[in-house]
Amino acid sequence: MLKTFAYPGVLAGVVIVAASLGLEPLQVASLTIFLGLITGTLMYWRFRLAFALCGIAALMAFGLINTGTLIQFAGFDIILFLVGMMIVIGYLEERHFFEHLIERIVRRVGSNPTRLIVLLMLLAGLFAALVDEVTSILFMTATILHLTSKLRISPIPFVIMIVFATNIGSSATVVGNPVGVLIALRAELTFMDFLRWATPISIAALAVTIPLSLKYFSSDIKKMGQMMESLKSIPNAVNNPGENKSFKLPWILFLGTIASLVAHGPVESLLGLEKNAMLLGTALGAAGVTLFVNRNAAREMVEKRVDWWTLSFFIFLFASVGTLKVTGVTYLIAKALFDASNGNDTILFLLFTLIAGIMTAFMDNILAVATFIPIVHEMEALGVHAYPLWWGLLFGGTLFGNMTVIGSTANIVAVGMLERQKLGHITLVQWIKPGLLVSVPTLLLAILLLYIQFPLMPR
Repeated sequence: MLKTFAYPGVLAGVVIVAASLGLEPLQVASLTIFLGLITGTLMYWRFRLAFALCGIAALMAFGLINTGTLIQFAGFDIILFLVGMMIVIGYLEERHFFEHLIERIVRRVGSNPTRLIVLLMLLAGLFAALVDEVTSILFMTATILHLTSKLRISPIPFVIMIVFATNIGSSATVVGNPVGVLIALRAELTFMDFLRWATPISIAALAVTIPLSLKYFSSDIKKMGQMMESLKSIPNAVNNPGENKSFKLPWILFLGTIASLVAHGPVESLLGLEKNAMLLGTALGAAGVTLFVNRNAAREMVEKRVDWWTLSFFIFLFASVGTLKVTGVTYLIAKALFDASNGNDTILFLLFTLIAGIMTAFMDNILAVATFIPIVHEMEALGVHAYPLWWGLLFGGTLFGNMTVIGSTANIVAVGMLERQKLGHITLVQWIKPGLLVSVPTLLLAILLLYIQFPLMPR
């Protein structure tokens, strides 16, 4: 009942504030509809696509968007990239490729709980960087739930630690997170750019997060060790997909896709292709090969493994953000940040990154980053050195995703798996304490490391 009255109250507040700030009627309308979409999504997450559709309908009714501008801002390059990668990853999941890899690695660790947790966090970060955070959190959370069930201990602390590592690892590469895909395609950044500017900082953030997590959850890890000693069950605690299954073809597909993604920048330069053409081409080509290989179940894979619900939401979200640019709202926000920093690149970078991070923590990183991308373009038009802002947006959107339970898709997916199996529920307070402990120092570290490298960044 409270939400029912709160939602129109928020919209009325937006109209009053926007009008009092002197915004033009069309700017007030576009901002109100956009924030109505965002607020509705956060209040009624299950109905996010319904809010997105209604938002686009309202924008059309006010003449703020038409078919041409919808297509222009819908981000179909991003959508196609995600479709291709979802098909490839779906095939690898169906072949139990990731479970096989984890099982073989974890089996060698033995019964040292600290070493096991460190290894699982490293694997979570690595897999998030290589295949994307959602895929990584799916099989890593399944591993944790299976492990803790065998040991008869609460999975909650270990799920939280795995999520932390997943979000951090997802910042390391283009494919680690939809946020990275958004930024790479809009800023024309290559896989190699991410390896140069993002990967080292991601590794440093994970190096800080692991000991902080071990310290905070030390009593839970100690209890895990006691149960491992009493049950001696760790060698068999991870799902074993079967030793007889052939993984030759999945390995070829996995390594070939990663290699092609890494090499796309130099190849594009060599062949004179448009920037990031091969990035998109690799995802689509690998998906095509996958469907040929899995031809008997190709249709089912496209229907079931591609998250059409989420991708449809992205299309309408991106289009609604585009109307803010058309009406000049993003310019006003960019100008306000520029004025607040007195044109100082360092202060602007700090303000921008922190605001993006805080928005991420309380409205999901994809929503926050999609909102901020056109603002970066507006700042670039104002003569701001925008290159550091792209990386600030990346790390604000991934590292502060660890702060709250809704800060990242990986968080929501992991908690959903926990609740579906009736193994517990993570409250906001239960999450935010370790979330703050991890997200604040890692983002400050990222800001410091980026600031040190300002003179090396291209203009």
